[in-house]
Amino acid sequence: MKARTKLALLLGTLVAAPAMAAAGCDIAIEANDAMQFNKSSIAVPASCKQFTVNLKHTGKMAKVAMGHNWVLTKAADLQATATDGISAGADKDYVKPGDSRVIAYTKVIGGGESASATFDVAKLKSGESYAWFCSFPGHSGIMKGTLALAK
Repeated sequence: MKARTKLALLLGTLVAAPAMAAAGCDIAIEANDAMQFNKSSIAVPASCKQFTVNLKHTGKMAKVAMGHNWVLTKAADLQATATDGISAGADKDYVKPGDSRVIAYTKVIGGGESASATFDVAKLKSGESYAWFCSFPGHSGIMKGTLALAK
């Protein structure tokens, strides 16, 4: 009986290991009708293979009036990427199709909705400055934050 118990514990540990390895490899971010994110910075653990951002719009306004998304670029690319995104339009979630400056992004969501974006952490370089923002027209000036690869 003891051998079975040890085997069960060992198997349980092996099955749980991938889940434990992924701990800390995601974050929840909220956006509201006052054009605010509830976070201003994100530290991505270098141990993560992938990282997921779960965006929730806690407001009540529709996405045509107060839509929000989450877009990740190098900090130096934020303004140009946001400008090009506005030209792309709502049907493209205000992200220029095929834009190589965009590391990850969510679709535009309205009040009560959620969206997620997952990206390979290997795309991040240690020491590089990254920024995230909402690309809905007029929002990127205030709705933005920083992202760094944690050591």
